[in-house]
Amino acid sequence: MAKQRIILPIEGMSCAACALTVQQALGATPGVGAVNVNYATARAAVDYDDAQTGVARLAKAVRDAGYQCGQTSVTFGISDLHYAPSTAGLERELAAVPGVIRAAANQATESVTVTYVPGVTTAKQLEDAVTAAGFHVAAPIAAEDPVERERWARSLEVRTLTRQTAFAATIAVLTMLGAMLLMGGHDRAVGGAIGQVDLLGRLLMPLAVRLRRAVGEGGLLGDPVLLKLMLGALTVPVLLWPGRRFYHGAWSGFRHRTADMNTLIAVGTGAAFLYSVVATLVPGVFTRAGLPADVYYEAVAAIIALILLGRLLEARAKGRTSAAIRRLAALTPAVAHVLRGTTTEDIAAAAVEVRDLLVVKPGERVPADGIVTEGSSALNESMLTGEPMPVTKHPGDEVIGGTLNTTGSFTFQAARVGKDTALGQIVRLVEDAQASKAPIQSLADRVAGVFVPVVIALAIAAFVLWFDLGPQPALLFATIALVTVLIIACPCALGLATPTAILVGTGRAAEQGVLIRGGEALERLSKVRTVLLDKTGTITEGRPAVTHIVTARKPDGTPVPPAEVLRWAASVEQRSEHPIAQAIIRAAQDRMVLLLPVEKFAAMEGRGVRGTVDRRIVEVVSARHARERSLELGSLVQDADRLADQGRTPVIVVVNNTVHAVIAISDPVKPTSKEAVSRLRSLGLTVRMVSCDTKRAAQVVAAEVGIDEVLAEVLPSQKADLVKKEQMRGRVVAMVGDGINDAPALAQADVGIAIGTGTDIAMEASDVTLISGDLRGVVTAVELARRTLGTIKQNLFWAFLYNVLGIPIAAGALYPLTGLLLSPVIASAAMAWSSLSVVLNSLRLRRYTPAWIG
Repeated sequence: MAKQRIILPIEGMSCAACALTVQQALGATPGVGAVNVNYATARAAVDYDDAQTGVARLAKAVRDAGYQCGQTSVTFGISDLHYAPSTAGLERELAAVPGVIRAAANQATESVTVTYVPGVTTAKQLEDAVTAAGFHVAAPIAAEDPVERERWARSLEVRTLTRQTAFAATIAVLTMLGAMLLMGGHDRAVGGAIGQVDLLGRLLMPLAVRLRRAVGEGGLLGDPVLLKLMLGALTVPVLLWPGRRFYHGAWSGFRHRTADMNTLIAVGTGAAFLYSVVATLVPGVFTRAGLPADVYYEAVAAIIALILLGRLLEARAKGRTSAAIRRLAALTPAVAHVLRGTTTEDIAAAAVEVRDLLVVKPGERVPADGIVTEGSSALNESMLTGEPMPVTKHPGDEVIGGTLNTTGSFTFQAARVGKDTALGQIVRLVEDAQASKAPIQSLADRVAGVFVPVVIALAIAAFVLWFDLGPQPALLFATIALVTVLIIACPCALGLATPTAILVGTGRAAEQGVLIRGGEALERLSKVRTVLLDKTGTITEGRPAVTHIVTARKPDGTPVPPAEVLRWAASVEQRSEHPIAQAIIRAAQDRMVLLLPVEKFAAMEGRGVRGTVDRRIVEVVSARHARERSLELGSLVQDADRLADQGRTPVIVVVNNTVHAVIAISDPVKPTSKEAVSRLRSLGLTVRMVSCDTKRAAQVVAAEVGIDEVLAEVLPSQKADLVKKEQMRGRVVAMVGDGINDAPALAQADVGIAIGTGTDIAMEASDVTLISGDLRGVVTAVELARRTLGTIKQNLFWAFLYNVLGIPIAAGALYPLTGLLLSPVIASAAMAWSSLSVVLNSLRLRRYTPAWIG
């Protein structure tokens, strides 16, 4: 049993208050740690202890809060299940699969039905569970594709909203025309009392009078009682079909003692409708009190139509915010060609297993990560490395799932499949990031938690004030104020402000090869002012090569053969993973030097290595360490200094405490490093280089790329201390390294940025991962972080400003100055626009393109 993390799709949320309710319900479940519910993505990221709780209990907590956990079912056959004495073991194994809510086996039909969370449970996991229980599946399990499910659900939502909006809008137009006939006819007095203060009524009054004249006084349309009955009859279907979602949501919230956006809309439109029904059926209640028996059916229909229109446009826009994750997931092909003996069989890519031999034809995408076993081809790996030129692959080379085969056909053996592939890890990281929140959202969350009750209280206060102090007809004015305040209030904009921006920003970053762990990392990144760059593998290529071997002389005056030096050095370095060690080993292999076994190997941090080779103590150490030990270098001192001045790294080969040679190693600077440093400085960032190399060698590289401040001869363990010193000066620090020996510094930094290459994605060691080795990705990360945080601030500002100004205006704050009241219809349009504007503002981040590309 261990800590687990699951992302649950949540259905039924309509605003930020809903998300907060679900978050509190999940957080109160025993065994649950951190919970983050994202309204924009309709997902909940939950960390839990599977020894204390499970997915079924989490789903129940969501249901108990009044919402639904997205789930689906699959039924598949089990061979010879009817012979089994019991199905309990099978059901238990399946229920233990991550994401499974329940499993029910049927011996009569020899099948089992599994209910699970899409995107969490895979077909292979289910098949493995069946095998673990001692059974076999009768046929491959066709588990639902989570990407296809999300696309289908979004499409269904858009189609449903389109139909409902069209219907409600049609009724709204008809009822508006009927209301105009009433305004321009028998209720001309009401037009003087209400029409002159209602903003929409004042705008429509001239048209209403002309419409009434055109229709005339006779017929059904001339009878105000029949006209009101007709308007009421037209409005009822709007309440029962398009408006049903609001009333159902409000009732569900009432049963679970919560209130959300549905509550405001249901109470507002419900109050207007009931007022109108009373005015239609028993008008004497109002006329005996000297009040006009006015109706607001058109307002009810128009409010529902406009709110649905806003949700339709919002759903379309939100669909575009998640386009990046769908594009990434779509890179994996649906079908894979598996080699079975001498024949090829087509299977679902999701069913590919490790060690399967797969054939990839020209124009197809690679279905998994693996090693080429036969054939050769050129693959376009730009989706991972950003390099547009195809890379030629031969037997023994690694291929990455999702990359595009451009020319020949080849066979490879699968090494990582499904979620374990590089692409699967990228998709998972982006999904996690998009389910997160930034700290800046905390204020909006606190407001959303009390928003609906406060708005209801303000609406009641406005009603009382208008009823007690307002002009006649006071009841009508008070009702308008009540309905308008309820309708205009919008916690949705607050809930969408941060997550939509993070959704688009992290998705766009992923498309540019930058993986940002989440909202918190993104916010910290936007505040970075100092960037520390490790030299090897970050500024340089990270593949150093031996350029010079300068040997000492033997006692007889003859020079030590370079091949002999390489044999000693490479033999002891074969136990090391340091880039310098790899360079020496490659040099020995290129010269076909035979390596000897090494014993008593020891790595000296930041100083070198030592070991026993052929009964000799061989050391390969840094020039600095050689000086510290006062080793006799003789004439090699000048050679080491000369090579260091040329920007090369000199290492000293010592055999039995006698210096045998200086080996010079050069790690070429990446072609894009100089441009990246220049752009980082143009962003106002202080850039420093950190290196284990000698000061002179480090300064040569720094000068080449335009860095003035160099921290040289720094041990790996000291890099974290350098980060601390910068932080103690009050600076927000980003450390950029390779994620291996830089891990302590990456963890210490406010933002750790790991350089990845291909499948080497150091996700667990960093806040940000650059998929390719291009240092310009740091520029992309900082620029996108700043733009995303700026967008969040804009969204929150306008969301707060909208409610701060909108609610008082809806309550009648402008009436003493202008003599106008805000119409509930205009309020509903404003409410719909406020949510949509936040999403559209966030979508502007999709247009971001790095300067060197644009």
